[in-house]
Amino acid sequence: DLIDYAYKSDSATMEAPIFSLSTTPDLTPWRWESKDGRRRVDVIPSVLGRATIHDKAVLIYVIRQMTEALNRGRLDAIHRAVRFSTYDYLKATNKKTSGKDYIAFELALRRLSGTRIFTNIETGGKRIKTDFGFIDSFEIVEKSAIEEKMMAVRVVLSEWFFQAIQNYEVLTLHPDYFRLRKPTDRRIYEIARKHFGRQAAWSIGFLVLYEKSGSRA
Repeated sequence: DLIDYAYKSDSATMEAPIFSLSTTPDLTPWRWESKDGRRRVDVIPSVLGRATIHDKAVLIYVIRQMTEALNRGRLDAIHRAVRFSTYDYLKATNKKTSGKDYIAFELALRRLSGTRIFTNIETGGKRIKTDFGFIDSFEIVEKSAIEEKMMAVRVVLSEWFFQAIQNYEVLTLHPDYFRLRKPTDRRIYEIARKHFGRQAAWSIGFLVLYEKSGSRA
């Protein structure tokens, strides 16, 4: 019953280019600093590479589930552990459901867990230097009886990311977000969505857009 709820992303990762836009494993450490020097992010990839903007779909899906649970006053929304159906996730994020898509999903979970972020960007009103992975851990809690497809997973969010959700530091995304295939398209949409707000118009210089995109090209 959660399929039709709005997609949401945390505002911090919409502002800072934390996720890789590469379509091949990105093994290079990444650093970003805001123009005023107040916000900094260091991203250290795992041996599988840095978490990508396509991997971020997992977090967007979890934010949607958890925000709706908070709105309904459900008691399980106060816990960092979230369990969900893999098939529902793949369908909701406009992915296919073949065997290789389940494998790609598992790799996304491993990159989200393995990529380390060191930042002073605040969530929940707290600005402290902290080091974390987007998810602390995950486990496959069910498998199909007839094949190796995972049926459900349990994901434990990092405290930094969890606090952003608990304090509603999130923005609603357009329903067609997951129809954007190119990583750069998704990133440009995020930047525009974060800064546009309710203004009648918004503009950004090309060099500033380039820096905010996180592109190496």
